[in-house]
Order: sequence, then C-alpha cells, then structure tokens
Amino acid sequence: MNHRRTFLKYLAASPLYAGVPYLRSAAQGAAPQTVDAMITRSEDALDVFDFEPVARNNIPPAHWGFLSTGVDGEQTLKANRDAFARYQLHARRLVDVSHIDMSVELFGTRFSSPIILCPLSAQKAFHPEGELAVARAAKARGQLQILSTVASTGVEDVAAARGAPGLWFQLYTTSEQDVAFKLVKRAEAAGCPAVAVTVDLPAGRNTETLSRWARTDTRVCTACHAPAGSGFFTRPMFSHIDTAGLSIASPSLTWDFIKRLKDVTKMKVLIKGLECAEDAALALSHGADGIIVSNHGGRASETGRATLECLPEVVAQVRGRVPVIVDGGIRRGTDALKALALGATAVGIGRPYIWGLGAYGQPGVDRVLELLNNELRLAMVGVGARNLHEITRTSIIRPA
Repeated sequence: MNHRRTFLKYLAASPLYAGVPYLRSAAQGAAPQTVDAMITRSEDALDVFDFEPVARNNIPPAHWGFLSTGVDGEQTLKANRDAFARYQLHARRLVDVSHIDMSVELFGTRFSSPIILCPLSAQKAFHPEGELAVARAAKARGQLQILSTVASTGVEDVAAARGAPGLWFQLYTTSEQDVAFKLVKRAEAAGCPAVAVTVDLPAGRNTETLSRWARTDTRVCTACHAPAGSGFFTRPMFSHIDTAGLSIASPSLTWDFIKRLKDVTKMKVLIKGLECAEDAALALSHGADGIIVSNHGGRASETGRATLECLPEVVAQVRGRVPVIVDGGIRRGTDALKALALGATAVGIGRPYIWGLGAYGQPGVDRVLELLNNELRLAMVGVGARNLHEITRTSIIRPA
C-alpha cells in the first residue's frame, strides 16, 4: 500500500497525470473516469462537477494549479467542503410551493438569484474570452458578478458586457494608497456600485499545489505573463499607473483605510475576508456597508476552519444591519441553502463557474448557473421556503 501511494504521488506530480483522466482520478482516490465518460457539450452536464475534468484537460498545467491550489496542507480548502455535510435539510410538506422567488436585493438592485460569481483573477488563463464570457452569462441569468483587480479584462469592457449595476469591483489595496484610490475611482466611473476590499492576503501565502503543477508545465511563462515580479501590474487595471516598487497587498493595512476609502468614493464598501465576530464589529464601527465571510477559497491562511463555521458568529454580530455574503466550498444548491439558513444574505461561487468557463466558455458558465439555481430552487421546495426570507435556521438541522 505504501508503494502504491508513492507511485500515485509520482503520477500526480508528472505531466502524465495532467493528460490522462483515469490516472488523475485514481491518484485522487476518486472513481476512475475515462475520456469517453466526459461530457462533450455544456448542456450534458448534470452537476457542476461534470465540468471539472473537461476544464482540467483544457487548461494548461500551471493555470490549473493556480485554480485548484489551497495553502500549506490544504486543510482549510477541505474544511470548506466538509462543513456542509454537517448540516441536513429539515423537510416540510404540504406547503404551496407553486411559486418560488429566489431573488435578492443588494444595495437597491434586485438579482434573480442569491448565487454570486466571486472575483477570480486572470480569467483568460482559463478561456480566451475570460471575464467577458462570464459577464455575458451573468447578464443572461440576472446574477451579480464581482471583478478582480487583477482581471485580464478592464472594468469598462466587463461593465459594458454585464451591464451596471450588475458588476462590483474587488480591490487589492496594493502598497500605495493613492494607487488603490485610482483603481476605485476607475471602477466607480465604469458604473460599479460597490467595491469589495480584500483583506485576507496581507503578506503572501504558501501555495504548494500551484508550485507542484507549475513544475509539470513546459511552457515559457512569459508567453502569457510578464517577466517574474511584474506580472500583476501588466494587467489592464494598472495601465497608466506607475507600478515601480508597488506590491499587490499591504502588510501595514489597518481599519483606518476603510474610513479613508469611504471618503473618496460613493460606492458601497464591503470587506472581503473576515472570519470572526470581533472583526465584523470593527468593520461596522469603521463604516463598512457589507461583509464577505471568506478565506479566499482556502487560499489565504491555513486556519483549518470553514467559512460556513465562521458565518453564524458574524451574522450574530451584524444583526441584519448590513448584508453578509459568504463564499467557500459551495458546489450544490443545497450548500447555498444551508448558508442562507445560517444567515447569509447571498452566497458566492468561484471554482465551479471557472470549471464551466474552462470547459466550454460562456455556455459552460451559463450551465453552471442554471444547475445551481435549479438545485437551490428544489432545495427551497423541499424545506417549504417560497422565498429567501422563508429560509431560516429552522430550515436545517445539525445532528448532535
């Protein structure tokens, strides 16, 4: 058995692993999957997981490593998924569920679903149309999209494709306050009504899986990235900005930044990356308009704690005064319902829609949203919730 594990670990780190789905799935301890078993059209997908092997075949190894990586031993990445299994749905019957309203209002704009497309950088690394394909799918479904600071498409073009106010902007604060404010003002000018300030990556991270996959990639990195050390700052949002000596994040960032940011923008300001009640209280006291409970999809700190486990204490602290959004590990509509039952205003997805993008572009993203929305609708029917307000803590059970 030890020799078998060693062999599978070798396969997982080899180019062979990247090319043969059967070996990939065996190395991961999953049921074997052949190329013939993969879906060949986005409409054939029965769940979001059907897109993953297709995307993995399409996406270059280093880019796949970036998408799939957690940090350190990836306990937090795993915890995000495992947390949902600790809750069960509380089924209710003989409720008139002939009309289900899944819409949610955020800062005066109504969206068709509480499922949000979270920011994920450089989406042209996964499909040539990148963020524009995602924007068109989000617009077609009437769902919110959040654009990364380090997107591979500028905010103006994405806003035109998605349509304001359906696009929010995610901010990496950088090491220079003036640069951060320029990014925010550009997003505001493009019509974004809200900015989500990411605060969970102040001083780098240890992405082992990314490094391992990158070793199997024989391409020259500069074919799609700038030379080492400057790649972030060749992205469109940094055009016409002097980036000499600039870092993407700031280890000296404090709560005072939130107050200063609110002084320079009319956009709503959310803080993305909070995981505890204490920080939620500080966020409110410094004027935050919303909170996104997030651990960067298990890619920030190796806390070993799922965002779903963090959510209740943040919700209890906020007491409905501002929206609370949660992301991390959501792969099913039932996952979304469990998060909503624990008090989330809306929920975010990241990897699933990128699997769809990497597999089939805009049709893949659209099908991911269709599947998750349908699963959420059926879960609401199951618990007798006709709208999001009727999804409450009594809609789920946590067995002792």
